[in-house]
Amino acid sequence: MLPSMAPNCHAPGELPPKPAATRERVQDDARGCALAYKMVAERDNEKCSFARESRLLIVAKAKVWASEGWKVVITDPDGKAYTPPEFDQLLAA
Repeated sequence: MLPSMAPNCHAPGELPPKPAATRERVQDDARGCALAYKMVAERDNEKCSFARESRLLIVAKAKVWASEGWKVVITDPDGKAYTPPEFDQLLAA
């Protein structure tokens, strides 16, 4: 009689469990990269925040949200805050 097979076709105990470090989600993002640029958008009683490595992506997202009436602020890795009139300064850096 053959040993019973798990649904993934591996015999029980054949594959060791993954180390705990690979199962935990890193706080910054799923890939474990530090997220340099943070965006906070506020309107009425709502508040949303996003973080991205790319200043191009965060500026694009912020411009869209600002165009829809949200009060948007981007913070760079040094902690400097940028409002919509200053977003192009981030792209020039």
